[in-house]
Amino acid sequence: MTLQRTRCIRSFGSTSADVNSLPPARLAYVTLALCTIAVGLLVHLRGSVLGVVMQDVLGDALWAAMILWWISAVAPERTRPTRRAIALLVCVAVELSQLSHAPLLDAVRATRMGALVLGSGFDLRDLGAYTLGIIVATFLDARLTRRALEVRHPVA
Repeated sequence: MTLQRTRCIRSFGSTSADVNSLPPARLAYVTLALCTIAVGLLVHLRGSVLGVVMQDVLGDALWAAMILWWISAVAPERTRPTRRAIALLVCVAVELSQLSHAPLLDAVRATRMGALVLGSGFDLRDLGAYTLGIIVATFLDARLTRRALEVRHPVA
């Protein structure tokens, strides 16, 4: 692998400390997060044709993918496994927080935005959906990174 190709791999989302190369990666991750939000809202608002269980699982998987994209936008220099672990920890923490019914948390969850961000009730199935969403998003991240490298630095 050439030095230039190695730098490109690192700048997209691994371990580069080169600040000048980070904005394109951040922009890509923000774009992915916003697109995931749009698809997630579509599933939430119009996904009844999928059935209740599929709508719930797909929505949770998309939510977890969105969390991974935001974490990647904030810290693209972190390795993919680190970002994946942080995203899963955030998802598990939010799910476990649904076991708490503090008045303030319940008041926030009673709003549409609060329910979308914090959820409304603990469900073990959600943990599986989060894991699936993060795995799929990680695979997509790797594919997009590889594709971006091929476009920027074609192998002769």
